[in-house]
Amino acid sequence: MQISSLLTAKGSSVVTIAPGATVAEAVAALERHGIGALVVSADGTHIDGILSERDVVRALGHAGGALLDHPVRSIMTAQVLTSGPENTVESLMSVMTDNRVRHVPVVADGALQGLVSIGDVVKSRIGELEKDRQELVEYITAR
Repeated sequence: MQISSLLTAKGSSVVTIAPGATVAEAVAALERHGIGALVVSADGTHIDGILSERDVVRALGHAGGALLDHPVRSIMTAQVLTSGPENTVESLMSVMTDNRVRHVPVVADGALQGLVSIGDVVKSRIGELEKDRQELVEYITAR
């Protein structure tokens, strides 16, 4: 299955935040949307970085409560792994596992197209395995 099919099924909406927004604003956005990561983007199209719950927790360990007043750019991950919509879910699963990342933005022609989480990948893979299982059951019982 291609990433584009996964985005069609789940939707391509991505919550972004400006690099100059405060960490407090980012935490509020994560909570409000019930998500684990925000794409950091000044214009909503080009990726400046990504900010995950993990980034916030690690930075809190160093800066304490004062971190909430810092800009997102000070703790975001600037080197963002991305995927194209033509890539397969299986290849993305390998990239996520090898690099220990849970969220990968999807980019086409330099513009943000969506965001795929490890949960999306697992759900897709389980769906494929269930389909294969059902086909095998039908094959066996059709005798």
